[in-house]
Amino acid sequence: MENKVIIGRLLAIIKPYRSRAFLSFLMMAGTAVTEPLLAKALQLLLDKGFGPHRVAFSLWLVPAILLSIFVGRGIFTFSTAYLNNWVMSRVLNDLRRMVFDRLLRVPVARFHAESTGKIINTVIGEVRQVVDMVNSVFLAFVRDILVILGLLAGLLYMNWRLTLIALVVMPVTAVIVRTTAKRLRSLSRENQRVTEEMTQVVDEAARGHQIIRVFSGERYERRRFEQRSEALRGFSQRMTVASAATVPITQTTTAMAVSLVIVIAMSSGMTQGEFTGFIAMMLLLLAPLKSLVGVNGPLQRGMASAEAVFAMVDAPVEEDPGSKVIGRSSGHLQFDAVSFRYAADKPLAMDNITLEVKAGQTVALVGTSGGGKSTLVNLVTRFYAPESGRILIDGVPYQEIRLDSLRAQLSMVSQNVVLFDDTLAANIAYGVEAIDPARLAAAIKAAHLDGVVTQLAQGVDTAIGENGMRLSGGQRQRVAIARAIYKDAPILILDEATSALDNESEHVVQAALDTLMVGRTTLVIAHRLTTVERADKIVVIDQGRIIESGRHAELLAQNGIYTKLYQLDFAKGEQ
Repeated sequence: MENKVIIGRLLAIIKPYRSRAFLSFLMMAGTAVTEPLLAKALQLLLDKGFGPHRVAFSLWLVPAILLSIFVGRGIFTFSTAYLNNWVMSRVLNDLRRMVFDRLLRVPVARFHAESTGKIINTVIGEVRQVVDMVNSVFLAFVRDILVILGLLAGLLYMNWRLTLIALVVMPVTAVIVRTTAKRLRSLSRENQRVTEEMTQVVDEAARGHQIIRVFSGERYERRRFEQRSEALRGFSQRMTVASAATVPITQTTTAMAVSLVIVIAMSSGMTQGEFTGFIAMMLLLLAPLKSLVGVNGPLQRGMASAEAVFAMVDAPVEEDPGSKVIGRSSGHLQFDAVSFRYAADKPLAMDNITLEVKAGQTVALVGTSGGGKSTLVNLVTRFYAPESGRILIDGVPYQEIRLDSLRAQLSMVSQNVVLFDDTLAANIAYGVEAIDPARLAAAIKAAHLDGVVTQLAQGVDTAIGENGMRLSGGQRQRVAIARAIYKDAPILILDEATSALDNESEHVVQAALDTLMVGRTTLVIAHRLTTVERADKIVVIDQGRIIESGRHAELLAQNGIYTKLYQLDFAKGEQ
């Protein structure tokens, strides 16, 4: 992405706050004016207060003038800092809001293609880097330019010939900045990539701390972390060298210009005051010039971060071509010659699937791992769209229905329960603006969570921790069931909902599931076939195709793949 495009988009984000930004600009201009005023005051003090040409004046004018300059400078500096923070804090929130909003709307495939560390780093780290760049680079750039312009105006007014000599520093500075910019941008991109990898390592170490300890993975994880840490150190060192090397070169050039100015000034008949004022202004130029050269590193890091941030902001969202809003569905699902593959170079994950699930039916999907059961669920939830064929709900094709309307018809309980670091009530009534207490109580009762709630210190208002860590596995599963009961959607998806539980927990959870399934169309994925014997229809899927279909007794009588799977599952249960 070109720099001018990035700058244009950042300015568009700042635009709503332009009045405060303009006030900040005025305060920076006020700060810039105080620089030449101080040098001019020194010139007048030397010329009029000392030597044979001394002019009589009240000595109290000296502290009055100097204090006025520094007090004014202090007010301008404070106002600039306050206004900049006011603008930048809002820009930071707006930019994070834009990135997070897009994160919630990108296709599911994006989360399969990118690491969690990269996503977290973009939302948190890269956005912060961009705003820091705007605050410390662009605004500092404006301030330094104004100071330089103010000092140059004063220098030209005092002696334009000497000023032209001093200006030799400007093109040298520009060449140095341009030379180092490309290398700094390239190093920043690599630094960004390794930072994302480090974030991923830390995230996995935090989430998998139990596995790391049980399997003695501390050394392995430490090595992974140290490799990224050392790489970041190397990038930081190279970026510092590339950025810092410009400063002594600029300072040397400036020193040569100052030396030449002094020699010429001494032979030109300037007064002591004029000479002191001129040299003071030249020396005052050093700080903003050094600052301008120094911002090149943060600028390139910020630009690289801006590329990543705007790439996320511009990421395509889930396709939602439908326009129909449907009421509560009866739950009638149809798959009409549906085929699907996850990528063009991948084999078909669904191969010409035709299946009807009648309203209120319980249909179990069984088969070996990787056969296509989860893919079928991904299509039902419209996380992915078929490559060919159609999926219909109550006779209406999926493509014609708005996403929010379609997903309002669906609930899901899976083996990998996802709970949020919030209260029990908020997790059960997830996705609603206001919780209905009566509906919440009914969901808790139906999910057999009554006893759990009475044991919690604050009842349903108890925070359950990250991913429900303060609950047992069976309790977490029942919270997921209560969430589905509270939503009361007509179509229910059960994805290995009891496979990770012990016998006692499974018994309680299965009772809750039986309550949940009443009156709903239910799709059940299960490896333990004893849990699907009562299904209205059992569909055996292998390599993306429906191999067998029927009730439990019918499939056993066929003595086919289902019979072999059932016997294998039964044998495991006997062990």
